[in-house]
Amino acid sequence: MNSHMRVAIAVLAANLLCGTAWAQGTIKIGVTQPLTGAFAASGNYVAQGAKIAEDEINAAGGVLGKKIELIIEDNKSNPTEAVSTAEKLIVRDKVPVMMGAWSSTLTLAIMPKLMEYEVPMVVETSTSPKITVSGNPYIFRIGPTSEIEAIKFKPRFAKLGIKKASFLNTNNDFGIGSAQEIAKALKAEGIEVGIFETMDPKATDFSAQLTRLKSSGSDTIFVTTAVEQNTLILRQAVDLQVGQKIITLGGSNSPDQLIVQAGEAANGSYHTVFFPPWFPEVTKYPEIAQRYMAEWNKRGHNIGGLTEGFRGYDGIHVIAEAIKVAGKAEPEAIRQALWKVRVKAIHGDVVFEKQGPAGKESGQNFPNTYLVKIENGKITKLDF
Repeated sequence: MNSHMRVAIAVLAANLLCGTAWAQGTIKIGVTQPLTGAFAASGNYVAQGAKIAEDEINAAGGVLGKKIELIIEDNKSNPTEAVSTAEKLIVRDKVPVMMGAWSSTLTLAIMPKLMEYEVPMVVETSTSPKITVSGNPYIFRIGPTSEIEAIKFKPRFAKLGIKKASFLNTNNDFGIGSAQEIAKALKAEGIEVGIFETMDPKATDFSAQLTRLKSSGSDTIFVTTAVEQNTLILRQAVDLQVGQKIITLGGSNSPDQLIVQAGEAANGSYHTVFFPPWFPEVTKYPEIAQRYMAEWNKRGHNIGGLTEGFRGYDGIHVIAEAIKVAGKAEPEAIRQALWKVRVKAIHGDVVFEKQGPAGKESGQNFPNTYLVKIENGKITKLDF
């Protein structure tokens, strides 16, 4: 057999082996997001970002010689449904790892199932501090907690001239945790805390709460909810001539979407975001941010979803890296590997630190947060 024939046979054998590896199946990753219901806009954006990451990873050769396959379930913005999706993904689809579940209430509902079936989950959005201190070793959160957001916000109190602040938030873990942490930070800086108003996540009329807030003597109102309610709150605040500064928290406010939906009512409002697509140059890895943004726009996704979709994008890249480090797509191996990953992402360097009781720690990443303002229908950069 001459050398040319041996080379040809070797190439053919390699191709056959590669084909066999792909044919052996994909590596499944479970995703649970609110694709319908009160949080549908945000959940769909996260899913779209996750799909971009899936395609990007597979185009680069996949993981461990296999393509990854996202199995995306709709938790319908409902805790009971969230639990059902998690169980379906783990038991029926046999996923070795998950990403979810946007809302803190949804994530907290799922967490017992992760412990029951011993499957890790990367939390891409939920901000409640309870998630990483409750003793669940299968939780790894890449986004900031309400506490981290409050710590990052402290230097901004003086810059914004806040003397007294009140709160309007959803009556759930997301909203309550956010208000509590910012209030704690305000008190630590000697700033007066006014009244606390809550709302149902599905509510559409906030006139009673806004009227009380208008009369509270506060110069600032911190609002924590999803973009759908933020839009209505800004409109109704103008109608009721509420003169206080409005600052939305939680990083789930899509300022571009607010400009479109709230119109002039959005002018003068402030918003914390966890990724500023208007100013990608301020992120640690702008080339990654720009690559994600280019693909998002190429696919024709809503530009207002960029501030949510990046969570799904980063989350899937972190999971893929953990599978690579683990060397196999098995739950316990992936869980252990998540402690070892260091991923260059839109969040910056994603690396997990331990939080919670000894021996049952959850993983928490510590990313940056940003503050922007809407002026004359445009996003303006403040301090970063």
